[in-house]
Amino acid sequence: MVRRQFGTKGSSVHSGILLVDKPHSLTSHDVVARTRKLAGTRRVGHAGTLDPMATGLLILGVNSSTRLLTYVVGQDKEYLATIRLGLTTSTDDAEGEALIQAEADAVRNVSEAALVAAVANLTGDISQVPSSVSAIKVDGKRAYALVRAGETVELKSRPVTVARFDVLERRQVDGFLDLDVRVECSSGTYIRALARDLGAALGIGGHLTRLRRTRIGPFSVDAASTLDALDVATELIGPADAASALFPTLSLTEQQAIDLGHGKKVPAGDLSVSGALGDDGLVAGVAPDGRLVGLVKIAGDIAKSAVNFPADGQDS
Repeated sequence: MVRRQFGTKGSSVHSGILLVDKPHSLTSHDVVARTRKLAGTRRVGHAGTLDPMATGLLILGVNSSTRLLTYVVGQDKEYLATIRLGLTTSTDDAEGEALIQAEADAVRNVSEAALVAAVANLTGDISQVPSSVSAIKVDGKRAYALVRAGETVELKSRPVTVARFDVLERRQVDGFLDLDVRVECSSGTYIRALARDLGAALGIGGHLTRLRRTRIGPFSVDAASTLDALDVATELIGPADAASALFPTLSLTEQQAIDLGHGKKVPAGDLSVSGALGDDGLVAGVAPDGRLVGLVKIAGDIAKSAVNFPADGQDS
């Protein structure tokens, strides 16, 4: 699991990101609302919604660093979950109405070989139909809102990548087969849908009973604070450290920082980049004083600012 130390935490930082270990039963918006009060600003957002039943890593952006959340959302993720095989539900998780329960003998007779094969078929580049109670918009409305209003929602399949799908433990519980699993996946993958599809592949149905997000990109829940213990002044990760965790770091001279901040293009050959460029060509442009100037796009022999960041404290 990824662990990272960040150097610019402290009360002098007015914007940045927060790593919060979301508790069970709260919505992601509940966490944002509490954090707004703690931070003394309404400019707080989150990346990657967690359902109330889920716990684990929720990344919040404060003030100008909410601009980084777009790039956090697209990062790969890791989850620990429990899948219950032998029962389908209306929401593909334990919060929904029980629909079809398999015979206890059918559940007991699921072989290790069948389970391994079914998991393997749900690993790698796959096509997945999201759960109907997801937050995906259909005709401008959230799918879950339509379902709660009694409408039938059919979502289209979409390509996702499940890089890792490990069964950590299996156990028989009251006629069901519970699996503790670890999943590493691309953004947009629904673990509830994996539970549903695994149960369907085995012919006994399945749903999710526990979900905990343990990682988003380079950020680990190990470094997160609980909501009750959250101290924004000391836990805020400054914009430069946050951006440098997400992108290669571009060390700028004072003049380059001024030019890029004013929207000017600079020769890429004169730039010092730490780390390999991704397909998007974005890097975190950091001034000599450690300030995040912005996200800089390098294309060929030219670099220009893609997203500017104000000096810390100017947007709070």
